[in-house]
Amino acid sequence: MNKSFFEELKYKVFQSGNPVFFYIGINVLIFVIVAFMGIPFFLSGIAAVDFPSFIREYLGYPASLEKLPSRFYTVITYQFFHDGFMHLLFNMLWLYWMGKIFLDFLKPRQFHFVYLVGGMAGAALYTLAYNVFPVFAATVANATVIGSSAAVMAVVVATATLVPDYSIRLLLLGDVKLKYLAMAYIAMELIGLASANAGGSFTHIGGALLGFVFIKLLQKGKDWSKLFKRKPKLKVVRNEPTNSTSNKSRQNSVNQHEVDAILDKISKSGYDKLSKEEKETLFKASKH
Repeated sequence: MNKSFFEELKYKVFQSGNPVFFYIGINVLIFVIVAFMGIPFFLSGIAAVDFPSFIREYLGYPASLEKLPSRFYTVITYQFFHDGFMHLLFNMLWLYWMGKIFLDFLKPRQFHFVYLVGGMAGAALYTLAYNVFPVFAATVANATVIGSSAAVMAVVVATATLVPDYSIRLLLLGDVKLKYLAMAYIAMELIGLASANAGGSFTHIGGALLGFVFIKLLQKGKDWSKLFKRKPKLKVVRNEPTNSTSNKSRQNSVNQHEVDAILDKISKSGYDKLSKEEKETLFKASKH
């Protein structure tokens, strides 16, 4: 039973091709590994050994421009480490809920781009804020940020920008449209700019801006995620396909063109503008 569970988990995270499961799996796995590695350091009782601070110092993203040349890799690594279980839990819940909706309308490649580059955009705004605003002058040398919040925020805002009138049901609140959810989320981060976690709020806002800009450009026909697109491999076809195979291929091609047309319509007009037949076609395609 346990073997079957872990095999299924491994498949979902690493083999299913679903980027939501991939990023949730990687974040959770890293959190568990770091937590177990920290146990002997804690039990040793040696005051000089502060494992969480060590992780944050060398894998978190630094605000100091002097540290960046030697810690350039942290623009990626900081997105996969979290400051406590609740920090991880809420990020992964948002990533799961909004990621599923995102993938109903867009491609896995586009999800990868929004997540990773959203995190990078958050890091960039974090650096800018700490090196521009005087309030951070005393702490910029040692300040660091960790967490996937900026990447998750990019996914949330991208999804809300793409299908603003799409509704989800929230406990106590009932059905809420994504545009209002995103607006409330951003308002909280703007208020947070005057709090002790102002640096984190700048990071989240950077991710939100990336998600918004990505979708707006996508709606104009500019897909930044093509940077992640693999070049197709050339294949040598030896035998002519049978009539039945040819007909099936043409049918799949027609269906794919129909789905692409529906996705284009969503990008330009929103999900609510789809007809009942178009929604049904998209639903069947997502299941396939």
